[in-house]
Amino acid sequence: MDGPAPNIPPLLPRALRVADTLRERMLDGALADGEKINEARLAAELGVSRTPLRTALHALAAEGLLDYAPNRGFTVRDFSAELIDEAFEIRAALEGLACRFAARHGLSPDARRAAEAALAEGEAVVETNRCGADELQRYRAANVAFHETILAAAGNRQLADTLRLVLNRPGPSLRRIVAFTPIDIRRRVDDHRRILEAISTGDPWRAELLMREHVSGIRGGAAKG
Repeated sequence: MDGPAPNIPPLLPRALRVADTLRERMLDGALADGEKINEARLAAELGVSRTPLRTALHALAAEGLLDYAPNRGFTVRDFSAELIDEAFEIRAALEGLACRFAARHGLSPDARRAAEAALAEGEAVVETNRCGADELQRYRAANVAFHETILAAAGNRQLADTLRLVLNRPGPSLRRIVAFTPIDIRRRVDDHRRILEAISTGDPWRAELLMREHVSGIRGGAAKG
């Protein structure tokens, strides 16, 4: 007998939201490498049932962010120094390519404004000469905005999709800011300025080289702790 469709909870969208939340926590370092996932506590904290939580955890395990063992559950994957080094190399190559494409295409007025705004915010953080939680949050947002603006300007969805797979790793994530001192941020903002100048003047190979060097320099800071 036909009738109204049953009121089925939107499990998949809910699980995707949970996966996004947990991914952000891992990328921000709120969930540490090697940490065991307490499903009951996490479900209560996020205000969801165990079903969408487990769906999200399995999805993150498929992405390589979690390890799963029967009867032992999920743990945050502990990325070795070698894996992180390789991820940074891949990120450097892909972001360098994005800069090359962006320089070839040219920046739209909106993209230029967005990049300049991100640079200005980075400069403002440097001017505070402080490295507290507020400054870290401000610079993290400015850094993400700059890199994502360049990636969008590259105009290549295949490149963007591939790069996002790499950035969804704790080591090379745009959200993890290492060696956070005024001098470090000054260097990175200066790097961003040179990269933007090379893209704006239509110098694709210089833009690519500068971005590769920039990402490699970030990895060097991470290696120092």
